[in-house]
Amino acid sequence: CGSAAASSARCDGPASRPSCGCTVPEVTVDTLKTYEHSEIIAKFNTSAFLGQKNATLTVVFDRPYYAEVQLQVGGYIRSDVVLNPGSVSFGNVDQGTPATKTIEIHYAGRPDWQITELRLANQNIDAEAIELSRGAGQVKYQLTVSLRDTAPVGFLKESLSITTNDARNPQFTVDIDARVVTELSVSPTSLFVGVLRPGERVTKQIVLKGKRPFSVLSVESDSENFSFPAPSSLKKALHLISVTFTAGETAGKVSGKITIKTDVGGESVTDAEAFAQVSGAA
Repeated sequence: CGSAAASSARCDGPASRPSCGCTVPEVTVDTLKTYEHSEIIAKFNTSAFLGQKNATLTVVFDRPYYAEVQLQVGGYIRSDVVLNPGSVSFGNVDQGTPATKTIEIHYAGRPDWQITELRLANQNIDAEAIELSRGAGQVKYQLTVSLRDTAPVGFLKESLSITTNDARNPQFTVDIDARVVTELSVSPTSLFVGVLRPGERVTKQIVLKGKRPFSVLSVESDSENFSFPAPSSLKKALHLISVTFTAGETAGKVSGKITIKTDVGGESVTDAEAFAQVSGAA
């Protein structure tokens, strides 16, 4: 484990510091346990710099042992194109819920300047640019970016490439970010069914709760010792999932991953763990 902070000062864990004032780093989660994840976000100071800017982010970890990792960032800051706001940020979005954001693109220069193409690699995002006004060498567009309800859970960071008819500076990018959060919570996430003798059987329950009614499509496990009744197609905000464990003949700890598939966001998966202890003789 370790901790992180977006600061040039030492801290009790990994710190992220830039090599110049053009970039400000931010660590989303500064303390991590084993297998947990965090993101380092680099923000350009576009109000104070112009042209090509490059920076090195040094990430410092304090434990379980001291380490440093360097990340390279770079970009071109131009003054003829201004975005208001400077990026498309959806914030937290519930899984299975579409979202839309708009920003304005202001251009000053050529009277015939036009946006000719929008390119996105992520199929869960749509974008459209509509011209709002034109005159006196200034052009204004409205950019609408839509996040589809199929976007998976997690942190989303994409760049929208915008192509124009300006031969000198034909392209620029717009950053898009979102954090898609699951609507479902499972309790407990780790289920202990008990200590059993070989051949014994026990049934426990886990609770699956959502922000709105949903259906459970299937419940499966990677261990044959765990079984489940056929799920009901009834839409409810709370489902009780019965977990039946049948002890085998081999003594020791038995664990299994439980995969619950629902109709949230078209089709989403929620996982839980279950385990039991099988004693010696029957």
